[in-house]
Amino acid sequence: MYSINLVHIYLISPLHTGGTTQEGNLLGIARESHTQLPYIPSSTIRGRLRASVDDDQRTALFGPTLNDNPEANLTQGALWVGDGSLLWVPVPSLSHGVVWISSPLLLRRWLRLTGKADHPIPGPYSTTLPTGKPVYLKDAIFRPGQLKLWPESQEFLPIPPPPEIERVLLLPDAACATLIQMSLWRQVKVKLDEHKSVEGGSFRYEEAIPPDTLMYFPWGINSQATQDKEAENFQRFLEQQEMIQLGGQESLGRGFVQLCHSKEKNP
Repeated sequence: MYSINLVHIYLISPLHTGGTTQEGNLLGIARESHTQLPYIPSSTIRGRLRASVDDDQRTALFGPTLNDNPEANLTQGALWVGDGSLLWVPVPSLSHGVVWISSPLLLRRWLRLTGKADHPIPGPYSTTLPTGKPVYLKDAIFRPGQLKLWPESQEFLPIPPPPEIERVLLLPDAACATLIQMSLWRQVKVKLDEHKSVEGGSFRYEEAIPPDTLMYFPWGINSQATQDKEAENFQRFLEQQEMIQLGGQESLGRGFVQLCHSKEKNP
């Protein structure tokens, strides 16, 4: 029997997790193979957490490594950690500054892990924005006739919710995926020679998930561990971590995230 817990993460700075392929001069980020949506691999989260816990808990939670004892048998630790998934993504808006978007697919995933799989999801174009005015997101325009008021949007946020996320809009899956792709951060990096000139026209673009994105990852204690003790120890550790760094480019201030510990209990 596995117990699933959720940790929500709010991006303070752009987050770059290396992808498996590079197309031309574009260094992409990790993406789900079936949706092409950005995500944080569980190995990235697990590696950062492993490096942060105390030595006396590391082996019990994550299992031993060959570096710990070359002659030891490699056994599974008590803890499992899942991938980090998108929940709400900020998109620039000419009419409202910033609007956070999501889709039925993203909300349905989150509901399953919160134990609320049967909770109804509103139809597309539900929003907390005034429905009598058009909404401009990137190159998209949503007319007043399309929009529906969504007073229950707080049900799809952790408790307590990040105070920044007030203006939300639920989009169809395809439209949401397109706008997320258009809203990724892209930084141009060039290689300079000793005279601080661009060396041979060498440059590349690097993608990142934008700051103010709300994501989450599941974790739990495997069925063969002492669940109550290990879960309590790890939960206490997480609650002490107000901010951690994930992914690459730490020296550039990338990947700093705030951990949001929900007060509600998952079934």
